[in-house]
Amino acid sequence: MTRPLIAIIGRPNVGKSTLFNRLAGERLAVVDEVPGTTRDRLVAEAEWRGVSFDIVDTGGIDPSALSRGEPLSVGSAEYIAHIRSQAEIAVRDADAIIFMVNVESGITPADQEVAGLLRRLQRHVEGERWPPVVLAVNRCDNPQRRDEAQVFHELGMGDPIPISALHGRGTGDLLDALVQRLPHPPEEIPSAEIQEEETGLRVAIVGRPNVGKSSLLNRLLGEERVIVSPIPGTTRDAVDTYLEYEGTPVTLIDTAGIRRRGRIEPGVEKYSVLRALKAMERAEVVLLLIDATEGVTNQDAHIAGMILEKFKSVITLVNKWDLIPKDAYTLDEYGLHVREALKFLDYVPLLFISAKTGLRVGKILPLALQIQEERLRRIPTGELNRLLRKALNIHPPPTRKGKRLRVYYASQVRTAPPTFLFHVNDPELVHFTYKRFLENQIRSEYGFLGTPIRLSFRKRGKAAG
Repeated sequence: MTRPLIAIIGRPNVGKSTLFNRLAGERLAVVDEVPGTTRDRLVAEAEWRGVSFDIVDTGGIDPSALSRGEPLSVGSAEYIAHIRSQAEIAVRDADAIIFMVNVESGITPADQEVAGLLRRLQRHVEGERWPPVVLAVNRCDNPQRRDEAQVFHELGMGDPIPISALHGRGTGDLLDALVQRLPHPPEEIPSAEIQEEETGLRVAIVGRPNVGKSSLLNRLLGEERVIVSPIPGTTRDAVDTYLEYEGTPVTLIDTAGIRRRGRIEPGVEKYSVLRALKAMERAEVVLLLIDATEGVTNQDAHIAGMILEKFKSVITLVNKWDLIPKDAYTLDEYGLHVREALKFLDYVPLLFISAKTGLRVGKILPLALQIQEERLRRIPTGELNRLLRKALNIHPPPTRKGKRLRVYYASQVRTAPPTFLFHVNDPELVHFTYKRFLENQIRSEYGFLGTPIRLSFRKRGKAAG
């Protein structure tokens, strides 16, 4: 089940990263007094009163300065475009929004602009504005400032909640307000029932803006269903498209780029990662697109890491292969480059394609269906334990701190992803290198192409039987 998403938005230097770190429970973001110093991915899991959710820090709606450091006037076209793009993204993708302001500055024109945009962009659902917005007034470190926070009623965003992100004051009230406004999760359905009901295949197309996601979607469909343009971000929303391939219903989830013409704002770049995250949570197989003309970037590797964290099956697609000058060794050399940059995805198939010309695009859906079969494969317990005994003979369990690891037996406890439970004398004795060895033994026997597998270890006092 996908967790609700809470987006923190506001102008730079109001304390968004500090609040993000406070809610996430660790210092994940770079925090500096200089506006625009939020870097790296800023999506984290959090929980409050038994409710789990994801938080994203936009990195700053920055109406006062571009990355070159030159100020923009509040009414400038660049300012309006910049602030509107981030507000649109937050409203479109979030289940709730924290609109953050700073009591020390009072109500600024930038705050008024954000509030106005949020009101215009919110949708009306059953008589309520959606997504809900909670107004957090930061740096309320004493009673006087908490009283001063009431002036932010003028923004028309409901009751302001005075907080101190740095010291944690008021964050409980803020979280209470958020949790009350989040959508109620549906009742849990046992995984076996889900697998029986969901007979189709869901495929997410993810990658950085302008790597060719919409072009690939159109090529797979054989028609122009999504607006395609060389300007990054011309696809405005995530698009679900349905087709049938060899009798199997397939849902293609496209998360085309969200950036606009002009300089690339850090907050918007983070949202491209966020949208990829939301798409892959709904999918079984993820198509990771990489631009052949740029190679594997840090952002590509980051998205790949997110796919791995979500235990989704993957196909890596190197797009725009038609633009690369080639000789007899080009494909092999480029393949080694990709494998080295994404070495943690060594079990993942790699295709060099051109969405524009159709090169090898016809191989994608057959491969996705094959990988889905791998994802749903179940290994009989007896067969698995014969493999386990063979593996233990090849590489006996190691000794740590004078105590030897004993592995009694194993069973596959679920599919999608394939998950194996090993009963051992002490899970603390399982070194990651031995865990990797066992995974490699399973893969060498059963493949699990493109599919991550989970290995869990449970303490058991003696061997079964």
